[in-house]
Amino acid sequence: MSERTSKFPDADKSEKSLAEFLVKMDDYSPIIPDAVTDYYLNRAGFECDDARVKRLLALAAQKYIADIATDAFQYCKVRQSGNRSKVGKDRKTVLTMEDLSAALAEYGINVKKPEYY
Repeated sequence: MSERTSKFPDADKSEKSLAEFLVKMDDYSPIIPDAVTDYYLNRAGFECDDARVKRLLALAAQKYIADIATDAFQYCKVRQSGNRSKVGKDRKTVLTMEDLSAALAEYGINVKKPEYY
């Protein structure tokens, strides 16, 4: 083991940090409930008994959703900066489907409104 430590100090360091991270995942409860994560993982055919791995996937999904929401909010701010009709505190932030569609397009997801008859 000491031979490995001397040859690959970065690998040993990353293993320690991974082990510490997995220990922290035991106590972490993500915003997405475990039951929801289990449901969608089972639907996708993913089977795993380790709750830490499932929570890690829930954390990744949470980060993905947060990034999309942040991008949509930025599109909303840009759109509203063009409309300077309301000044100060009267201006409300309204997320529209166009903002969300533009943000999702950055991630390769195409969303279109249904055509009305």
